[in-house]
Amino acid sequence: MSLDSSTLVLAVRHGETAWNRAARIQGQLDIPLNEQGLAQAQCLAQALQDEAVDVIYSSDLARARQTAQAVASLKGLPLILDARLRERAFGVFEGLTWNEIAQRWPAQSEAWRKREPDFGAEGGETLSDFYQRSVAAMTALAAAHPGQTILVLSHGGVLDCLHRASRRLSLAAPRSWKLGNAAINRLLYSPEGFNVIGWNDDSHLENLPPPAL
Repeated sequence: MSLDSSTLVLAVRHGETAWNRAARIQGQLDIPLNEQGLAQAQCLAQALQDEAVDVIYSSDLARARQTAQAVASLKGLPLILDARLRERAFGVFEGLTWNEIAQRWPAQSEAWRKREPDFGAEGGETLSDFYQRSVAAMTALAAAHPGQTILVLSHGGVLDCLHRASRRLSLAAPRSWKLGNAAINRLLYSPEGFNVIGWNDDSHLENLPPPAL
């Protein structure tokens, strides 16, 4: 793999929202950043200020868009929105907590928690379909920029799929990696696929005050 022709991908999950704090399923509902999330976005922008980023892509959902805009504004780059980078659609699960879902639909909740690839909540995506969408979107964006650095602002589910693709892990494999809000994940892309070179770097967030309760 030639580094000259590889794409450096900086993949970042959006900053925190009130629903993240409450462990409420957001899916494709358009929830904005909370105060902590806005602060995280500014810290991210400062951390990437001297990074040679060529292009910035973002999910079109507000929480990702707001996070990306902080970086784009500081770097003077346009922000390209792409709906393919959206979080998984969770259908009737959206807006509910894990406990509420388990109480209303115990069998469906169990299938979801077990990461069954062909399960999707009513009105939502199956895990398999979501994985294919996420990896195809990330691959298309990375392949369009050989030899460049791209920043991609997306969601925890999308980054989980990207990590699995880069590590060649199954959809059912238990998650042992973090997906922190506004943490920086670095991958190299070549025609052979993605390879992780750094994951969940949140050192730029260390000096943030703890979130208000």
